[in-house]
Amino acid sequence: MSLVRDLADQIVAAHIKDDLCLPIPAYSMSLPPPSIDNEHAADHYELAGMVAAIEMGFIESDSKVLGKAWSRMVHQDGGFNPIKWPSRPEHFDLLPWTRNMNPKAFAECPKRLGLYAVMPDADWVKRMVDAEVPTVQLRLKSNDKKLIHKQIRQSVEAVQGSKTLLFINDYWQEAIEAGAYGIHLGQEDLETANLDAIRSAGLRLGLSTHGYAEMVYADRFCPSYIAMGAVFPTNLKKMATAPQGLGRLYKYAQLMSHYPLVAIGGIDEGSIHAVAQSGVGSVAVVRAINGANDPKAAVKRLQELMKT
Repeated sequence: MSLVRDLADQIVAAHIKDDLCLPIPAYSMSLPPPSIDNEHAADHYELAGMVAAIEMGFIESDSKVLGKAWSRMVHQDGGFNPIKWPSRPEHFDLLPWTRNMNPKAFAECPKRLGLYAVMPDADWVKRMVDAEVPTVQLRLKSNDKKLIHKQIRQSVEAVQGSKTLLFINDYWQEAIEAGAYGIHLGQEDLETANLDAIRSAGLRLGLSTHGYAEMVYADRFCPSYIAMGAVFPTNLKKMATAPQGLGRLYKYAQLMSHYPLVAIGGIDEGSIHAVAQSGVGSVAVVRAINGANDPKAAVKRLQELMKT
């Protein structure tokens, strides 16, 4: 175990200043520390990668994925080098085929979706069309089926004849019926949504991810785009994972660069430039637009900051 400890220490020391580390949570009986599976690990490089990831504040599922990625990288790249970081699809055993080779792939969307406005109702969708926002998501929270149908229909009508692409959050059946451009789902929705129906209808599919394990899982479905976050703290949605920060976002974007990527979570005028520099082709914002005194001016300013 001393060899594993030494290798893990080297990894942590090499990346301690890379903005990859998050505070380790206080463990308790209800929140036990992450477990390390010594018995089924391929080698000491996998164990070292897991130990290092845990010490850097990665959650258990991400630490396990990173451990395997470290082992693959060592064997594929010809030796252990703590300065490196797993960053290629083959390190994470991601699907080897291209979209054109995958019969289960969802319809393509632009590689760069640009400024991505996440809005609460059809009126805001219409305002985003008027502001010439390239991509908008209707994130409506309601149990009123009539209201849901009406809002989605009005949102679809609002983007007709424009260049704005409309994604509907969660309500995939209603989105199909209304003829929306695409649907956005969280990881928890994958077990209940009819993905075959979405695919057959030709709608694009965006999937949320919050770390390495969820990105690897999302890759199995070959979605149209992958959203990564939350980058910064946000009060709009209760998150099971801590904000990932810019350092992790840059690593995620490098690994998943073969997908259209959307960064999301607490992004505003002060941070959107640094986020856009990660290599993502889209940045999702909420309050930076609908909380602004002049939303149309805010859209223009945010788009300018993304370009610089």
